Amino acid sequence: MELLVRYLDRSNSISSVMTQDIIKEENLRDDLKYYFMSPCEKYRARRHVPWKLGVQILKIVMITTQLVLFGLNNQLVVSYKEENTMALKNLFLKDYSGVDEDDYSVAVYTQQDVYDSLFYVLDQYSQLGRLSTGPINYAEDEDGTLLPLLICKEYYKRGSVEPPDEAYDIDAQLETVCMSHDPKTANLWRTQNSSFFELDFYRLVDIKITFQLKGINLQTVRSRELPDCYSFYVTITFDNQCHSGKVKIFLDTDAQSSACRDWKISGTAQKNTHYLLLFDGFVILVCLTSAVLCTRSIVLAVRLLQRFSRFFHENYNRKVCEDDQREFLNGWYVLVIVSDLLAIIGSILKMEIQAKSLTSYDVCSIFLGTSTLMVWVGVIRYLGYFQKYNVLILTMKAAFPKVLRFCCCAGMIYLGYTFCGWIVLGPYHEKFEGLSRVAECLFSLLNGDDMFTTFAQLKDKNTLVWLFSRAYLYSFISLFIYMVLSLFIALITDAYETIKNYQRDGFPLTDLQKFLREQKDFTVVEESSQTDTRSTCFALRCCQRVSENDDIILIS
Repeated sequence: MELLVRYLDRSNSISSVMTQDIIKEENLRDDLKYYFMSPCEKYRARRHVPWKLGVQILKIVMITTQLVLFGLNNQLVVSYKEENTMALKNLFLKDYSGVDEDDYSVAVYTQQDVYDSLFYVLDQYSQLGRLSTGPINYAEDEDGTLLPLLICKEYYKRGSVEPPDEAYDIDAQLETVCMSHDPKTANLWRTQNSSFFELDFYRLVDIKITFQLKGINLQTVRSRELPDCYSFYVTITFDNQCHSGKVKIFLDTDAQSSACRDWKISGTAQKNTHYLLLFDGFVILVCLTSAVLCTRSIVLAVRLLQRFSRFFHENYNRKVCEDDQREFLNGWYVLVIVSDLLAIIGSILKMEIQAKSLTSYDVCSIFLGTSTLMVWVGVIRYLGYFQKYNVLILTMKAAFPKVLRFCCCAGMIYLGYTFCGWIVLGPYHEKFEGLSRVAECLFSLLNGDDMFTTFAQLKDKNTLVWLFSRAYLYSFISLFIYMVLSLFIALITDAYETIKNYQRDGFPLTDLQKFLREQKDFTVVEESSQTDTRSTCFALRCCQRVSENDDIILIS
């Protein structure tokens, strides 16, 4: 009797342990199935409201609206700066045609033209208040004194040049001599400083004229924004560094905006920036909510992975496949969190700009533009829940490793052609003058753009270089278009065909899918075959996600 009681107790304890293990396994399986469900399936299964989906939709609308509003305002600022630069060139550069010649504005070729252009700048500066049609004038210091125009000439300290005798004596040390010109003394500057304008052109390196102007951007009144005040730092350079007989004239402006100190505005164009500041603050709140929800999902996914790994180790004495581990670490959440951080930073910068405490439009544009790009790319995640829409995602995932390795190899050849074209063709072809321009030109040729112009623009003064250019261009176009580009397309096409076949015949099941389908035949991976299995698994990282009814295959 005693033996029977012990046997029954032991059987009951074993059965209770088995029951607990089964319950634990079923709970884990239910949690995994729920984690890999789409938002709609989660709502149908447990009536769980898809907060993350709702926040993402709201965020897309708000960030896009914010970007459009900022972009319209930024266009006004950029157009104002560009048109002011064009107006200043027409005001201060003699015989300016309205179009820059290459990288400079005007070029002069005689000594008299240099003097005329130099005096023209000074005369125009003295009459600026009577010439300019826009709200722009001389800048003043804190005491109300007009800031003068500064002229500096840079030349070799000593030198003599005798071209007929092929002789020269140059001291390479540079000296700089400057003078200032006040608009109020315009009638005296030429007579009092006549010696300054006696130029020795064989020693002259350059002449720089710098001055500061103030302007107000009144066009923002139409968009119900307060006008900004601008400081224009203008530099006009007479460049004679080449000593080739051609003096290039450059005009560069650096515009900085700030809040006007004394303003008064009436009518319909009242200051309404507080509404925009409130809207930006709400955008920051939505982005913070989105980042918190995605961070929470990542934390829950890590905990679920730890449970699954522990269960696999305890029951099957094996580790979870790297591919299955990646399924828990959702890259879309990382993308959303990064986009949220960029949007928050961009919104803060935008609020500072609207409050006239900051003027870095370009930096703000980069943050807002990048965040909007990532937000819209993140929409693909939700399309990936539908089998008919996820071909792009699966093809990109499958082809990306091979394409990346292929681009590394092709990039070495591309860099070789880039350096070769720059050093050989740079002096004879405008498209090969700099490394970045060479890379851009070759990329255009790679895509079949502007081929004939690239061939025709080469200066055929040097026969050897002309022949080399033909061999260089023909070989590059043939190699990259007929071979490299075709192989690149073939890699993507092959990945696309593989995905189509798998979608038709079924994807190979990993341990995670087998566990979700309650299959027990987990294959043991030998050490020698791990490399091949891992590479195959990496190429098809899109593991199936099965719903509770096993009806819909969800690809993440």
